[in-house]
Amino acid sequence: MKGILRICICLFFGISLQAQQVEKSTYGDVLLKNATLVTVTNGNIQSDLLIKDGKIASIGEAISSEGAVEIDCSGKFVYPGFIDGGTKLGLAEIGAVSLTQDHDEKGTYTPHMQALTAVNPNSVSIPVTRVNGVTTVLTVPSGDLLPGTAALINLHGYTPDQMYAGFKGMVLNFPSTGKRGRWDKRSEEDIKKDSDKALKKLKEYWNQAKVYAKLSSSNTYNPQLEASKEVALGNAPMMIEVNKKADILAAIDWVNKEEIKAIFTGVSEGWRVADSLAKYNIPVITGPILQTPSRSSDKFDAPYRNAGRMQQAGVKVAIRTNETENVRNLPFNAGFAATYGMGVEEALKAITIVPAEIFGVADQLGSLEEGKVANLFVCDGDPFEMKTRISHLFIEGWNVPMESRHTLLYDEFLERDPGVKLNKD
Repeated sequence: MKGILRICICLFFGISLQAQQVEKSTYGDVLLKNATLVTVTNGNIQSDLLIKDGKIASIGEAISSEGAVEIDCSGKFVYPGFIDGGTKLGLAEIGAVSLTQDHDEKGTYTPHMQALTAVNPNSVSIPVTRVNGVTTVLTVPSGDLLPGTAALINLHGYTPDQMYAGFKGMVLNFPSTGKRGRWDKRSEEDIKKDSDKALKKLKEYWNQAKVYAKLSSSNTYNPQLEASKEVALGNAPMMIEVNKKADILAAIDWVNKEEIKAIFTGVSEGWRVADSLAKYNIPVITGPILQTPSRSSDKFDAPYRNAGRMQQAGVKVAIRTNETENVRNLPFNAGFAATYGMGVEEALKAITIVPAEIFGVADQLGSLEEGKVANLFVCDGDPFEMKTRISHLFIEGWNVPMESRHTLLYDEFLERDPGVKLNKD
């Protein structure tokens, strides 16, 4: 019944939006002429760029390609598509309607729940996000201790499989010794008891996972333990959500003891233990940058400086929004990190090549290089600034129209028909 109701809701909103939709994405050879290419990995160059068969086929001067659509980019910049390292995009739609929330499964141990299977390719938030230059996101489940497996997706496609961008990661919410929010009225003693209980559950589960992984020839099948097997064997990373200083240190000790290939996410107090993160070479996906401090005693700019402080200490740092409808603000999160110590170059890397490296897809995404997937956009200035306008967007070579729910509403009401007056007689 829940599934049927959700389909009805999606169809209702889909019909209302499709009635306004004007353009569809197009596919073919495209030649971007006379652009400033912000390659990320090889500096800025004045060059042409040819998109062919969904890839960046060639970068150079005076490129010619018979049959390619030419776009004059004189005075404009070409950037690689931005990558958000943590969102709920595609898993949540309407906050007040539980039927459209597919990111939170019930149960303490659900690592086998795949976020990719729940992605809604027709989410209204997807076009809103990509017209701001965000072409790829990690969509992450939420919930209890082991809530599921996150998936990296490109923001274009009719099915989740078409959108899949080559990375999946099992998520762990590391037991926290902090309050869950201002509404959390637990005493310090209760918080410690809950944390110790959760840590005990984690250790018990992980011992079972290691035994199961070693007994791969066993006839006993357990979906939860099967989903954890590659992580237990050290063949796949675990994404560990952890924020408080004491919890970060405890998580470092745990992953070192268990020899887990870890990616830390959240890490809002990472600047307090940046040396430890760097020492053990643990990559971090932090954010949102645009948030209030985790402690009332911290300066207002602590969240803004967190990413830069970790990066300067030698930590590999990517940036996320941890959002759904406001994933579009990723470049502005990076802009704040740049302003508060990270610098523009490193902040740009933190939403392009660095997350691509963390997710193991740097051979395909994250920079403008020949042979990589054509995820890129054309704009008239610095994308960290709100005044900058994006004129063209490409995802896997598809020329995606600069159209979203916002642009449709703007066009609809720019010169609106006042309608028929009611007869009051």
